[in-house]
Amino acid sequence: MDSKTRAILRGKASQISAICQIGKDGLTTTLLESIENALFARELVKINVLKNCDETPKELLTKIAEATGAEPICTIGQKIVIYKVSNKKGIKHVLEIC
Repeated sequence: MDSKTRAILRGKASQISAICQIGKDGLTTTLLESIENALFARELVKINVLKNCDETPKELLTKIAEATGAEPICTIGQKIVIYKVSNKKGIKHVLEIC
């Protein structure tokens, strides 16, 4: 993914709210499943990392991207942004809207 596309997605991410939070339990299988479901439904997902989490947002970004097959977009403070094109028919893809 090129930097221009990444910048567009960062801009879109600033307009959405975080769908879940990662806390002291870290990245669980249940949380990964909910992130995958959100990626399927929305394509662009923002996740909040709480202060009591043992891992940094950058470490979590890498782990989530590898586990879900998503594209890591960025970390902004304690927030993670990831993107994955959905195969869902009828969805207006985030990049097509831009």
